[in-house]
Amino acid sequence: VDLDDPRHLELEYVRRLGHVIDLAAPGRTPLRVLHLGGGGLTLARYVAATRPGSRQLAVESNPRVVGLVRQRLPLSPAGAADQISVRVGDARAVLEQVPAGSFDVLVADVFAGAATPAHLTSVEFTELAARALAPPGIYAANVGDGPPLAHARGRVAAVRSVFCHACVIAEEAVLGGATFGNLVVIAAHRELPVAALARRAAADPFPARLIDGDELGDFVGAASPITDARAEPSPALPPEVFT
Repeated sequence: VDLDDPRHLELEYVRRLGHVIDLAAPGRTPLRVLHLGGGGLTLARYVAATRPGSRQLAVESNPRVVGLVRQRLPLSPAGAADQISVRVGDARAVLEQVPAGSFDVLVADVFAGAATPAHLTSVEFTELAARALAPPGIYAANVGDGPPLAHARGRVAAVRSVFCHACVIAEEAVLGGATFGNLVVIAAHRELPVAALARRAAADPFPARLIDGDELGDFVGAASPITDARAEPSPALPPEVFT
């Protein structure tokens, strides 16, 4: 979090989520954004700075995190504070309660420790996300995984079973199963701005590649969509990922 410059996104996967926000609608058009996984409100602050007037809800399950943010990383009273609501609760429970079609963008970036809880990885969870979005809305999820990428393939299969269009952005070493890392999964019921997303991802300080269409199908392979009945937490990322 850069309190002096909320437009600055340090982590590479957060930059990719920022690209999704930038391309979700014409520049500076206010958006309704649901953030599942509040953290330091980094992306919410970015939306408030780049799209004034946006209405945002951030859901964070850990009240200690919310308290830390309020004490050490406060929102600007004259800026983001009136645009961002923070709710302490389980991401899926809140998602079940929001009115249908009430958001333009939904970002799922939820980790308990180093893993995403099982109930936030499934087809059923993704269906709830799709329900919360307006018809042209965009879903974006941060998926942490590594060799052999079984979890990521199941997550992408789940997303493709719900949404008409999908793509994935990740570094080549992650896509190739050589290392642990973050895969940003993006989906919608409308055509995605894949060309613009690909250009931005390739030009980042840590370049990444976008895959969609047949290439995304090859990535998923024979993986079955994750369902509630067989969902497990994502693999815990090794400690070196955080250093």
